[in-house]
Amino acid sequence: MTEVRTTSTVCRGAAAFTLVEIMVVVVIISVLAMVSVPALQRAQRKTKAATVANDFRTFAAAFDTYAQETGSWPAESAAGVFPPGMDQRINRTAWLRKTPIGGQYNWESNQLHFGIQYRAAIAVSATASAPEPLDVNTLFDLEYAIDGANQVNWFGGSFRLGTGLIPLYAIQQ
Repeated sequence: MTEVRTTSTVCRGAAAFTLVEIMVVVVIISVLAMVSVPALQRAQRKTKAATVANDFRTFAAAFDTYAQETGSWPAESAAGVFPPGMDQRINRTAWLRKTPIGGQYNWESNQLHFGIQYRAAIAVSATASAPEPLDVNTLFDLEYAIDGANQVNWFGGSFRLGTGLIPLYAIQQ
């Protein structure tokens, strides 16, 4: 009698993924990433604009207090230079740091921007150590954060564009 030998066969497809299945997963992940990255960038941009808007309001309140107590605005100072007389009113580190949108804060007293004389304003200006990339979407986000979503007016409200298209927070015109 002949003995029949049986051997167990290993099912090769059950333990691994096929190339097609892997490619489908890669495509799905790529589409999800493509959709979510712009939303993440938009959220980061709005967060930066909100931070700068908050700084503008905080600094403006300190300059207003100074003007009410002394009867005049502090002397003009350059971008990245701490305004004279503001030692006890503004956090020096917050003023001198690079802003979240680039550039540094700049106290503007009796300055002309696009033919408008500002007695008191705070600008974000580019410096050698803190360049300021011009991003129109960030400017829109600043406009919305400061003056509200119903008003897009670069030359009205508290947020304006200064000469050279720099962000400018007008305290007194």
